[in-house]
Amino acid sequence: MRKLLTTAGLAASALATGVLLATPAAAASADSNFEVYFPGNKPETLYNVTNTAGADSGKITAKSVVSWQILVDQVVDNSKRFTSFKITTRLESRPGKDSADVVETSRTCDLTKIVNDEYSWFLIEPVNTCVAPSMTYDGEVWWSSDSTIVYDVEGDGKGAVTKQLQGSPLVHG
Repeated sequence: MRKLLTTAGLAASALATGVLLATPAAAASADSNFEVYFPGNKPETLYNVTNTAGADSGKITAKSVVSWQILVDQVVDNSKRFTSFKITTRLESRPGKDSADVVETSRTCDLTKIVNDEYSWFLIEPVNTCVAPSMTYDGEVWWSSDSTIVYDVEGDGKGAVTKQLQGSPLVHG
C-alpha cells in the first residue's frame, strides 16, 4: 500500500509540474525615464515608465506604470502643467526572436488629471497604470510590452511632444 501511494504521489507531482510548465508565470520589464521642463516657476519633473509583459494562467498582458517626482525642493507655481498627458500601451508579438513586432492589442490611457493634481507619485494603482487587453499565451511566440507617451505642456507654445519608451524584454517559452 505504501508503494502504491508513493507511485501515485510521484504521478501527481509529475502532472502538477507538467501543468506548471504548460502555463508559465513569466514577466519581463524595462524602465524609461525622461525629464519635463515647464515654463515659469513650475517644478522640473522626472517621469519613469515601467513596461511589463507578463504571462500567467494562460494569458499574456502588457502594462505600463507611470511614476514621477519633482526635481526641486519646493513648488513655487501650483498652476496646471499639462493640457494633455496620454500613454498608449501595446502588447506586441513576433513569430521569431528577430522578426518585426506586430501590435496585437493596445490601449490609450489619459493621465492628464493625475499628473496635474500630484507633483510626485510612486504608487502602483489603476490611476497611473495602463493595461492593454490580454491575449491567450502562446509559448511559441515572442511577446513584449511597448508604449508611447504624448504630452502637451501648458503655456510652452511647442505643441504635443511624443516619447517612444523602452519596450520590455521578450517573453517566450
